[in-house]
Formats: sequence, structure tokens, C-alpha cells
Amino acid sequence: MDEVRADVLATVGHLVLTEGIGDLTFERVARLAGVSKTTLYKWWPSRGALALDGYFHAVQNTLAFDHTKGVREDLRHQLHSFADLMTTPGGRALLELIGESQTDQDLAVAYRALYSSGRRELAYKRLAHAQQLGEIRPDTDVRVLVDQLWGAVYHRLLIPDEPVTPAFIDALVDNLFDGVAPREG
Repeated sequence: MDEVRADVLATVGHLVLTEGIGDLTFERVARLAGVSKTTLYKWWPSRGALALDGYFHAVQNTLAFDHTKGVREDLRHQLHSFADLMTTPGGRALLELIGESQTDQDLAVAYRALYSSGRRELAYKRLAHAQQLGEIRPDTDVRVLVDQLWGAVYHRLLIPDEPVTPAFIDALVDNLFDGVAPREG
């Protein structure tokens, strides 16, 4: 059963990353993955939940956190990887899924369970580790740091007044670690 599920997720992940979700249907996934639609409906309550799960499994390694450099460079690398991914059909699909989750309760629950809470937890752990190493002040709320960094990126992605550029990502990280108050003397 795990192998069948993995095959479905690989099929969906490939479709979402290369094509987006416009033509993603239970019928098409069932045909391409060689499973019944009943099997798909048993595991996923909606097309959006299926797309999101496939997306998450396809990108989880791409969006993993490095623990090889200092926290500043690890954050910079992860945010650049995320921004690069968001320029693909898969990234646009994620934005569509976020939009759909506003009116699809099953998708909203799946988004929180399968994607956002897991992604946030990885970021929290990396930042908490950096805090333990003394790279971040002990009185800093690392959960707020996650919102500051990724919230700014999502804002630009969802309200595209300004692009998400490498310079923007670097400025986010640098402003966070260098602060914005004037330097004394």
C-alpha cells in the first residue's frame, strides 16, 4: 500500500511541478499512476488536497534546511531555493492552492497539515538550533522570525506589486541579522 501511495505522489508531484494544477484531475492521476479513482478518493478528499500532497512530497528535499553553514547563510540558501521553486509551474500551483484553500475547507486543513505546519516546524527547528549555538539572541521569538522572513516572500508572491528577487531575499536576511536601527558611533 505504501508503494502505491508513493507512486501516486510521485505522479502528482511531477504533474504539479511541470504543468501546475489546471489539468490535474482524479481521472488523469488514476490513469497515469495505474490506480483506481476509488483509491485516490480514499486517501485524498479533494483534488486540491491531492495536488498539495504531491507538491509537498516533490519539493521536500529541495526546501530542506542546510545545517552546514551559519544560520544566516542557511536561511539565505533556503529562501533562495524557495524563491526559485516559486518561479516554476509548481510554485504557481502552490499559490493557486493557497487561493483555493480560502474557500475549500478540506484543502485548508490539508494545507496546514501537509505543508505549512511542517515547513514552519523545519524553520523553527533550524532557528532554535541556531539560538542554542548563540547565533540568535536567547530572547528572540524564532516563530516570529519565520513569519518575518517567509511572510514577506509570500506577500510579494501573492500580491505581486514587487518581484521576489535574489537581492530582496538577501536584504530580508541581512536586515534581520544586521537590524535596521542606526549604528552607534
